[in-house]
Amino acid sequence: MMELVTAASVLGAGLAIGLGAIGPGIGQGTASGQAVAGIARQPEAEGKIRATLLLTLAFMESLTIYGLVVALVLLFANPFV
Repeated sequence: MMELVTAASVLGAGLAIGLGAIGPGIGQGTASGQAVAGIARQPEAEGKIRATLLLTLAFMESLTIYGLVVALVLLFANPFV
């Protein structure tokens, strides 16, 4: 029974990291592309666009970190054992 819980925890940790990184990765790519396009259209607004971009990228990256925390809990502080 213990091996089943360990295997499920490792599988869950892999899914938490994998699925937790897909969404923010796609979102960061899209946001960065749109920011570059906006700067190319309006170079005088570069400062505002860059500041907004960095803030939104930080928020998106926090979602990936939540997935990492869930994976680490499943691997090292397994509540199911």
